[in-house]
Amino acid sequence: MADNSSQTPAVNIKDGASYAPMGQSEKVVEPEQFGFSVAFLDHGHIHGQTNGLLQAGATLRYVYDSDPKRLAAFCEKYPQAMVATSFEQILADQSTKLVASAAIPNLRADIGIRVMQAGKDYFTDKAPFTTLEQLAAVKAVVEQTSQIYAVYYAERLHNEAAWKAGELIAQGAIGRVLQVINLAPHRLAKDTRPDWFFDKQQYGGILTDIGSHQVEQFLTYAGVSNAQINFARASNMNNADKPELEDFGEISMTADNGASFYTRVDWFTPQGQATWGDGRTFIIGTAGNIECRKYNDVARQAPASKVFLTNAEGEQEIDCLGQSSFPYFGQLILDCINRTDNAMTQSHVFKAAELSLLAQQMADNT
Repeated sequence: MADNSSQTPAVNIKDGASYAPMGQSEKVVEPEQFGFSVAFLDHGHIHGQTNGLLQAGATLRYVYDSDPKRLAAFCEKYPQAMVATSFEQILADQSTKLVASAAIPNLRADIGIRVMQAGKDYFTDKAPFTTLEQLAAVKAVVEQTSQIYAVYYAERLHNEAAWKAGELIAQGAIGRVLQVINLAPHRLAKDTRPDWFFDKQQYGGILTDIGSHQVEQFLTYAGVSNAQINFARASNMNNADKPELEDFGEISMTADNGASFYTRVDWFTPQGQATWGDGRTFIIGTAGNIECRKYNDVARQAPASKVFLTNAEGEQEIDCLGQSSFPYFGQLILDCINRTDNAMTQSHVFKAAELSLLAQQMADNT
């Protein structure tokens, strides 16, 4: 098995919680033109969020967290960050235009509301909400303030193969999308997880959490704005010692344009697998199909990021690893500056979250 980990030295391919891709740097602003700060480092995804913004040219200003160990680790990786003595210091900083955060999931909405009411845009890790009430409250504040509530749906935004698939679909490579299937296994690494990870009130359920990634991809690839949930299930299949953990979930949806969707999300990546998860996406169109092997090509390459395209022109294997600048981050920065809605529309952000929350609600009531 080839090991190309040297191509992406900043990525820990065994640990999904600390997965932080580094793309090709493509700056959209000059130094000091766009400042951002970071607060609440509860999830390791904050490093991916920070990497993406820095590589697009943003300037890191402050970092805040109440945990000295997390704070020290962040500052060691990003020594340019100044330590804020309080979150309020970041909210008052005039040079901070965007606040990036990876707080405990059930706290993310309230933090975002504070950020937006302070006149700044907000970039949170997924899942952005754990309840429909939080979603409604944030929608109201976005309407009042006109600030941006952005979400780090990393499984598309920060993965080369997933991004390439979207480009191919937009170019018409497989015609109209008829179905999207997402398989999203993750490594549990139970002993390394914080207590909140096993508290359903705090993490929101597996469909709210991992499922939000998958729903966002469906909406993007199928080009739809709404869908009906046909079926949803969430279970604890093999972790009786953690009764509030949901380690397996699945969702079926039909979009308003007729496209169908199925996803399986789980915490059953085997210990012997080279990466934290063998995420796959299968997309069927009227004129072709796509398979994405996002992180691993089993027994052949790890890490890997590949697209397999079949259409009227033949069959292609496209190696995407290390080939992307991850354009979303530059687009987000320009949206914040120009008050545009190009990186990901606010309605799309909210709809992906809403559908995953509704799926979780259906699973909870079954």
